[in-house]
Amino acid sequence: MERLTSLIPDELKRVIGRSAPENLTMTSSLLLDFLRPLPQFQQVIRELTDPDLALCRKSKEAALGSKQKGNECFMKGDYVEALSFYSHALRHAPANSEMDVNLVATLYVNRASTMHKLGLLQECIRDCNRAISIFPAYVKAWYRRGKANASLKDYKHATHDLEVAVSMEDNPSRKSQIKGELSIVLSESSSSNEIGMVSNNGEDEKVDSLAQSKALVLQCVSSPHKGRGLTSAHDIPPASLVHHEEPLAAILLKSCRETHCHFCFDELPADILFCPSCTIPVYCSKNCQEQAFGKHDTYLSKTNLATDLEKHVMNAILANPTRSTGEDICSNHILEHRHECGGAHWSAVLPPDIVLAARLIVTSIEKCKASGTIFNPLDYLDFVHNYAQNPSVSKLELHVYAIVLLYCLHQYYNSDFPLSGASVAQLILVISQIKVNSMAVIHMKSHNRDEAFGKCSKFFIFEEHITQDTKQVKVAQAIYSRGSLFNHSCQPNVHAYFLSRTLFVRSVEVVPAWCPLELSYGPQAGELDLQGRQKLLEEQYSFQCRCSSCSELNLSDLVMNSFRCVRPYCLGAVLEATHYKRLESNFLQVSNASGTFKLSLPLLSSKKDISDVARMLLHERGANSHIAAGHCMSCGSCCDLECSTAGSKSSLANIQRLKDSLDSDQIPDAFVSEMLSSLSHLRSVRHPYSKIVAEADDNVAEAFVRIGELKLAVQHCVASIEILEKLYGSNHIVMGHELMKLASIQLCTGDRTATLSSIDRVESIFLLYYGSHVDRIFPHLKVLRTEAERLAS
Repeated sequence: MERLTSLIPDELKRVIGRSAPENLTMTSSLLLDFLRPLPQFQQVIRELTDPDLALCRKSKEAALGSKQKGNECFMKGDYVEALSFYSHALRHAPANSEMDVNLVATLYVNRASTMHKLGLLQECIRDCNRAISIFPAYVKAWYRRGKANASLKDYKHATHDLEVAVSMEDNPSRKSQIKGELSIVLSESSSSNEIGMVSNNGEDEKVDSLAQSKALVLQCVSSPHKGRGLTSAHDIPPASLVHHEEPLAAILLKSCRETHCHFCFDELPADILFCPSCTIPVYCSKNCQEQAFGKHDTYLSKTNLATDLEKHVMNAILANPTRSTGEDICSNHILEHRHECGGAHWSAVLPPDIVLAARLIVTSIEKCKASGTIFNPLDYLDFVHNYAQNPSVSKLELHVYAIVLLYCLHQYYNSDFPLSGASVAQLILVISQIKVNSMAVIHMKSHNRDEAFGKCSKFFIFEEHITQDTKQVKVAQAIYSRGSLFNHSCQPNVHAYFLSRTLFVRSVEVVPAWCPLELSYGPQAGELDLQGRQKLLEEQYSFQCRCSSCSELNLSDLVMNSFRCVRPYCLGAVLEATHYKRLESNFLQVSNASGTFKLSLPLLSSKKDISDVARMLLHERGANSHIAAGHCMSCGSCCDLECSTAGSKSSLANIQRLKDSLDSDQIPDAFVSEMLSSLSHLRSVRHPYSKIVAEADDNVAEAFVRIGELKLAVQHCVASIEILEKLYGSNHIVMGHELMKLASIQLCTGDRTATLSSIDRVESIFLLYYGSHVDRIFPHLKVLRTEAERLAS
């Protein structure tokens, strides 16, 4: 969009920069009238919306080229590459005629054969079913399906499959071959007493029982500082399911387009599916494909089948049941990709939040059509926005993107969304609503047993997975009607998480009746200090947080970035650039480069920990006195900040250098002693509760794991956890992840008791945050316990 922005006159830029929601129609009309006749603007719109210029069109030539490469790889035994090429061919293959669907069916069977070679048997059967559903007389599909079922020891289905193949095959030589395979299956079936692996011959079903249960009844209330929010008229126990909801609209992030399903956002299987009309989206199942695009009438080849085999053939054709991702999404679902398709590729080029705004508008249009009401997205989308707080550059960007998006939507909706200043103004406000109210959909990426436990030896344990058994991955952006009403707290009492695209909200502590239900928008106490949290929230959401952690003095803000007092036995914290001034009896003024904040003193119950590190702040005497940066908040001693800062940086640099050396062939002979010396020096200048020390201990633990020094690794992992408990509390979700790292290391030391103790703590924490969904989100936790229980007592 930079080339369009550069064409806009400075005076028009200034007018737009001063715009407010009240005069958006005027500024939008001015910019629309300026851009509309420009050849450069018309070229941009053509590039985004003209199917003849699109890069996402189906191409039989491209499909055939990839098919040939797949065949070559298959013949060489390179099945992984063959799988990739066959999937690429399916992505580009059209399916609009008998010749086209025959190609698609062939590609499905080729990919099925490849997956059979790779041991992906269920995926192989699903692809065979897809080939059969469009070409029931395809002998190779029945043959491959029979072979896969036989590999699963599902001899009943294997026998029927091969019988169908025999009855359909006309070539005597191939018929004889299939009969030979059938005889082998019948022989194995009669001699085997094993119960075969159950093949569902279709899509794996994902049903979440709690999604069907009723969450609590929440009430929307308003407060002077936070506006609308949610609460309950009843006390809420810990770990209660407070809310669950499907999104109004959602969009997969660009970084996950080739790894996650474009509808449900789960990781893709090997037998991926594609949009019937373009090459952009990728889906994990037929159900997700239909939820996004709608049902696609594929050409079905005709054939004459024997009566006694008709039932088995129809079962195979209908063998792919739909998958449920939680609630019944189909009941009132709007097809979110249909308006983006048809050859144009604007949805792949524009930023995700702009495409999400389009999907939200489309949802509004379709709802209005269904109800027979006049379309006005702002009436339907009742969200707050912060347009007025945007800087001039952002306002100009919003205007440009809204005009471009208007033209893209106009291609599909025409008169339903006219090319006018009023339409542009509506889009600007919707995009502004998206920026404030949308949520990042986070999934947990876990490692399977082979990755996590397959290489457990003294000098090669888990590789990188030992310190990162689970990784949070931002996969999508979505907007939830009710979910957007939860306000923020840096010390939240509810936790939001996602299964596929469904939002779940669960209480993490006792929430008294009528107490606001608040989740974290990102930063939490213990993760960033007060100034860091306020800056992030102001930049992203345009508000200043007034939660308890931001309005009351707390331990983590005092110590997480602090230095150690120069006096040997003083636990006081020394801050680098923050001044504390005691005001009246119960308040403090905190000042630094980020601004000035007024904090209340904590209640008596939490004064003890703070008194250890900042006794002077809690002393009744000395009101209106202050503690300057560089002075101990407990005894007042002065610290040489320049020397301490330099020492801290040097120690951290040495630790990182030594850790990086593990990836090279230049590991120092004195690796362990140098690492311990650097960490010791860091501890001599940083406060014992500093998060910087905790992170250094964690890095040292990971390094020691990689060289096989497991006992040292356990010691430093425990040291890191002890500091983090001070910053977050013992039951915080961060502690669950850190304890899982510890349990992984303890498992490799053979310490059964310690490992199981850590796992017990992990489970108790995760049950608080995820309830009965723990096993689904952290499947490897069960594996960890199983491995621990196998250790000798």
